[in-house]
Amino acid sequence: MTQPKVLVARRIFPEVVARLREHFEVDWYDENEPLSPEQLRRRLAGKQGVFASGTEQITAELLDACPDLRAVCLMTVGYNNVDLAACSARGVKVSNAPDVLTETTADFGFALMMAAARRISESEHFLRRGDWQQWRVDLFAGADIHGSTLGILGMGRIGQAIAKRGALGFGMQVIYHNRSRLAPEQEAPLGARWVSKDELLAQADHLILVLPYTPESHHIIAAPELALMKRTATLTNIARGGVVDEDALAQALGEGRLAAAGLDVFEGEPQINPRLLALNNVVLTPHIASASVPTRRAMCNLAADNLIAALTGGEMVTGLNGGGTDRQCMPFRALGNS
Repeated sequence: MTQPKVLVARRIFPEVVARLREHFEVDWYDENEPLSPEQLRRRLAGKQGVFASGTEQITAELLDACPDLRAVCLMTVGYNNVDLAACSARGVKVSNAPDVLTETTADFGFALMMAAARRISESEHFLRRGDWQQWRVDLFAGADIHGSTLGILGMGRIGQAIAKRGALGFGMQVIYHNRSRLAPEQEAPLGARWVSKDELLAQADHLILVLPYTPESHHIIAAPELALMKRTATLTNIARGGVVDEDALAQALGEGRLAAAGLDVFEGEPQINPRLLALNNVVLTPHIASASVPTRRAMCNLAADNLIAALTGGEMVTGLNGGGTDRQCMPFRALGNS
């Protein structure tokens, strides 16, 4: 019996590719440089499945050019790069990889927040330049984390994991805003309190963004929102670059209307807004919130599980379509995904 043909469109762990080869004829693009749309179209021709990351553009045009495609399995949580409605209309199953990266991403978000608040990146650069000549009382004095107010915009799994770290580990007062409020039995263990978005912005000492990127959340943090925040506050974004108006953020940081920011995601990544690069009070990391070896391995294995199930008559573990209302997402905007 002829095995289905699949494309692995990214350099991943070889042992995951070996798993896939037990079930499929595998074309492995073993490179870190993303395939161009034309390269992807050529490599996908005649394939029934694709193991993808957040950089492969799965558009209606691509689907029409590759009519044999039956499954798109992402190793990422975000799926902004997939036209989900077009896939559903053509009977193409789509999956992502949530859950397995929750704790690792929460760890990183908390670390990034602390780095911004305590001016770690700025002080390290100062030391490496050889500028440290003497101790001063105010030398890189930043903001406390313990006992402060943690604001979380978006209270899904990652938001709840961050809340737990803040409340239980650092004695923080946790407030959050979400489209739907958590049930009381979910709020209680987190010590979390729902507030309006304006209250969240005005009260938070440290604001972390962990909401999905949708048409409604595009630039949800812009100049009016930043104006509501404390001058001493920090903002940390581990969601998607597009939820923040980066020019407005750079303006606020540069004028001292916001103390600091920690950013792991960017609207045009891997290109970075040059106004952000010019600032000392922003910590910048290259979309690595889920980048621990065990977690990245788990993400790859979950995508492989989904691809095997989709093409061998099973049920995908974390399918996005084919049984309910398709989730709405922004069209591809050259964004990487955690």
